[in-house]
Amino acid sequence: MAGIEKSMVQFLKEHPQMKFVFFGGKGGVGKTVMAGVTAVWFAQQGKKTILASTNPVHSLSGLLDQNVFGQPTPVKGVPNLWAYEIDTKDTIERSKQDIKQKIQWFLKFAEISTQADAFVESATMNPAFEESAMFENMVDLMFKDEYEVYVFDTAPTANARRLLGMSKVYSLWVNKMMKSREEARSLRELLSFTKKKEEDPLMDYLISFRERMNRAQKLLTNDQLTAFFFVTLPEALPIAVIKRFINWFHDFGIPVGGVIVNMLIQKEQVTDASAEFVRNRVAMQAEHMETIWKEFDGSVRALLPLLDNEIRGVEALKNFTKYVFV
Repeated sequence: MAGIEKSMVQFLKEHPQMKFVFFGGKGGVGKTVMAGVTAVWFAQQGKKTILASTNPVHSLSGLLDQNVFGQPTPVKGVPNLWAYEIDTKDTIERSKQDIKQKIQWFLKFAEISTQADAFVESATMNPAFEESAMFENMVDLMFKDEYEVYVFDTAPTANARRLLGMSKVYSLWVNKMMKSREEARSLRELLSFTKKKEEDPLMDYLISFRERMNRAQKLLTNDQLTAFFFVTLPEALPIAVIKRFINWFHDFGIPVGGVIVNMLIQKEQVTDASAEFVRNRVAMQAEHMETIWKEFDGSVRALLPLLDNEIRGVEALKNFTKYVFV
């Protein structure tokens, strides 16, 4: 008989140093609720906890029934808990200014007489630029180390994949940039009449940036500090999505904490007198649960019921912890 081998509580007890907890999955599966419940649970254990959203389409303020946009805000009714919807627009603007400064350095170094604005516009039109800016903000929050536990509500899985994978991608990119930069500087010095070594602020930045990314990668790949949990419904599409991305996360070395199955209709509440639609849904879910046990054997951490009311507000989150942390 299939069943949960290791619950959320057991997993976290085996990882007492756990500090960075991420929730992801297909849109609409309940990632924000799972992140909220988990953050409340950690806070109830006496740990100073922050619940942060890296999803450009924020929903934490709605979930908590209070405004947590733009800065870490104490959550009313839960001691030890703060929440924070990262201001994407502000992050992007700051990133644009930062890139403009770096490009100006490069143009001056290369003695190219043109304005940086066109290059900035080209760089920031890239669809991945917003994710890059969000990654930087997430890393800033982690590096400040002001909390004992960080719980992240991420964007739908494809975005989360790129977001968390950026530490490795950035490292590869910076190493190539540094090699090219060193070759250009050596050639420039060779052709120069003076043997005086010039300052190279861009090279200094690349070295600093590489150190930053190496630090981020170490945190994100430490299985004692970090875990990524996938939330799914007992339905074909969300199961297929997380099956594909679990393999990708393993390839990038990001520790997968497990799978949480949400919105299960309770069989004991369904009888022959129940509506045909309900009975059909239960049968469909049972079929997909067989797939879940087969594909994620040993990794299922919780089975959560479909409730007849919306989970919203601190009290609702507190009540729901009994299903997640049993």
